[in-house]
Amino acid sequence: MTPTDTTEATRSTVRKFLELRLAGDTEGLTALFADTVDWMLAENPVVPWIRPRSTAAECAAQADDLARYTVPEDARASVDTILVDGTDAVLTGHLSGTVRATDKSFSGPFALRLTVEDGRITRHHLYENSASIAAACTP
Repeated sequence: MTPTDTTEATRSTVRKFLELRLAGDTEGLTALFADTVDWMLAENPVVPWIRPRSTAAECAAQADDLARYTVPEDARASVDTILVDGTDAVLTGHLSGTVRATDKSFSGPFALRLTVEDGRITRHHLYENSASIAAACTP
C-alpha cells in the first residue's frame, strides 16, 4: 500500500467512526475498534463515563455510557478539522452537553487522536475540557 493509499484508508475509517458514533451504533463501533485499543482519556473520578478502557466492546460502550449519564437532546459536537497522515488522524472541535443527575452543562474544545491499522482503530486518545465536565458532574 502506498503512503497515499494508507492515508485515504485512514480517512475512510475515521469517517466511518464518526458516522457510527453519530448513529449510536455500538455494534458497528465494536467491529471498527481493534481487539485491543490504546485508549487514553484523562481519568476523572467524578465523571462516571470516563474510565479506563482497552477492548473493542469497552471502547464502543463509551457512547452508551455517555448517553446514560447525559441528556442526549443537549449533546453537541462539532468537528472543525480532520488531519490525516498515514495511519494517524487528529480531529479538533468543540463539544458540549448536560449531565443528567445535576442538570449542569459542560463545554469546551477537544482534540482526538486516532490510529488506524488494517481498517480498525488501535489508538483513541481524547483531550477535552475535563475541568468543565467534572464541575458539571458535581452537585
